[in-house]
Amino acid sequence: MWKWIFGLFLVCVLVVAAAVLALATSPGARAWFDSFRPKEKATEVRSAAVTRGVLTRTVNAPGSIEPRTKVQISAQVPARIVALPFREGNRVRKGDVVVRLDARDLAAALESSQAQLRAEEARLAGAVATMDKAETDLKRARDLFASKDFSRSQLDDADSAHRLAKSALDAATHAVEAAKAQIARSQKDFDNTIISAPIDGVIVKLNAEVGELVLVGTLNNPASVIMEIADLGDVLLKARVDETNIAPVAGGQRCRVYINAYVGRVFAGTVERVGLKRLLDTQGTGYFEVEVAVQPPDDLILASGLTASTDIEVQTLRDVLKVPSQAVIDKRIEDLPREVREHPLVDRSRLFTRVVFRLVDGRAVVTPVSIGSSDLTHSVVLAGLEEGQPIITGPYKALLDLKPGALVEPEKPRNAPAPASPDAKAGAAPAAKPASNGPGV
Repeated sequence: MWKWIFGLFLVCVLVVAAAVLALATSPGARAWFDSFRPKEKATEVRSAAVTRGVLTRTVNAPGSIEPRTKVQISAQVPARIVALPFREGNRVRKGDVVVRLDARDLAAALESSQAQLRAEEARLAGAVATMDKAETDLKRARDLFASKDFSRSQLDDADSAHRLAKSALDAATHAVEAAKAQIARSQKDFDNTIISAPIDGVIVKLNAEVGELVLVGTLNNPASVIMEIADLGDVLLKARVDETNIAPVAGGQRCRVYINAYVGRVFAGTVERVGLKRLLDTQGTGYFEVEVAVQPPDDLILASGLTASTDIEVQTLRDVLKVPSQAVIDKRIEDLPREVREHPLVDRSRLFTRVVFRLVDGRAVVTPVSIGSSDLTHSVVLAGLEEGQPIITGPYKALLDLKPGALVEPEKPRNAPAPASPDAKAGAAPAAKPASNGPGV
């Protein structure tokens, strides 16, 4: 009996096994089994192709717009302002009178100097007459002494009188010269009451008004600055280049200048001077001052002191492979597959290596790369990629979390407009919103 039971059990086992095998090999059964397995979620990414072209390496630096030529107008004599023919913002020409000072006291001083000169000239005339008489007396005394009609003491007296007369003449001559010098000084002070513009430009700052007293500067106290005139048609960007970036900067390099007041506009510039002295900013960071000549625009005047920045083109590479810099990330070597760790571009002595994710059949394939120079957006690829290969460029957070071989899909557009209603597609006007007459109506 047990043989029949065992045989029946064996037949049942074979039938069940055959049924399971048939179900497992059928497409419908496999799909049914796969429905119970967790599906791999694709990561949304952005992609681009490796391109070949030109890459320009730049150095960025902040700074401010300053006129190449500007002068501060100060008084050379202490006096009160009586006239200011021009106001702030007015354009002036070289030689235009921009300040008039009260000249009455200085005119009186000039007249006094002239009168002093006349007095000294009169004294000089008297000294000349005395000198002539002394010379005549001395000559007579010498003749009489030779004929023994004058004694030695009389000759000595005549000689002493001659020397005194000569000394008085010299003193009178120097007094006349001093009086003339005083007149020249008084004349200059008088002339300095009229101040003219030394350059063509615009009055960018006016610090004084009519009636105010201006003072002359000393060693410890600067003079009163009445106004400032600047040539706004020729301006410079005085940029502060960090000391770590100053080495490749040189005169003649092209620049792109961005002025904060003119958003969206780019101004052309050229490096004119690279400072040779290390300076310190308010935070103690070292920098070098670089002067960039800004090409003046035709449609506006660049005001003095505008905040700006510049990109200095320090190196241009042509016909190079380049990728978006964001696509290049650092990955821990130990987290990479074995075949990637053995890649020639992977330095096993380091903890991290630079890689790019290539896009192959919907999968992210990690690829070691060697990177060269970079600009603001792209980096040069020295080895590891070929032109035209699709690579994953973002989003950056997705790149950081991406695993080798992960399933990826194109990123879906955000904030897509809602599909139009059938009425809107047909061109029908939307129904008017019923007016409300209050609660409960």
